[in-house]
Amino acid sequence: MAADPGQLVPELAEVSAALFKVTGNHSVPRSTISLVQLRAGQIVGSTYLTVLHTGFLRKAGQSEERITSVVSWQDSPYFTEPERAALALTEAVLQPSTDGGERVSDTLYAQAAEHYEDKALATLMFAIGQVNFFIAVALIAKPVPGRSFTDPWN
Repeated sequence: MAADPGQLVPELAEVSAALFKVTGNHSVPRSTISLVQLRAGQIVGSTYLTVLHTGFLRKAGQSEERITSVVSWQDSPYFTEPERAALALTEAVLQPSTDGGERVSDTLYAQAAEHYEDKALATLMFAIGQVNFFIAVALIAKPVPGRSFTDPWN
């Protein structure tokens, strides 16, 4: 296990706080952002990220049905169309294209744009980027599940 990157590079706390501030601008519900980030953790196989974002969702009062069915969101009845659009964007960014085409097609972007205004789409993009930033930390440093750099629900 690698040393705690937060201890080695204390500036990480500032970066983390700034990213949570960007994604916490209220243009996208915090629960949607955590759903996106939970799905990202599932895709990359990070126990740390899945435990972290499951905890955030529970703390926010999300149902167990919603939390546990994020992995199968496409056929789950527990998600709104805007949440589905956000989860589809997450998968497009994090999973390789099976046909060699672009990951986020114009069609997928247009579908997301039906549910989110420009600022919200940008916020979703930053939320996916935020979790991508922490994927490397989670997979390399292997922090203990349940420990977070900062709590976005506060």
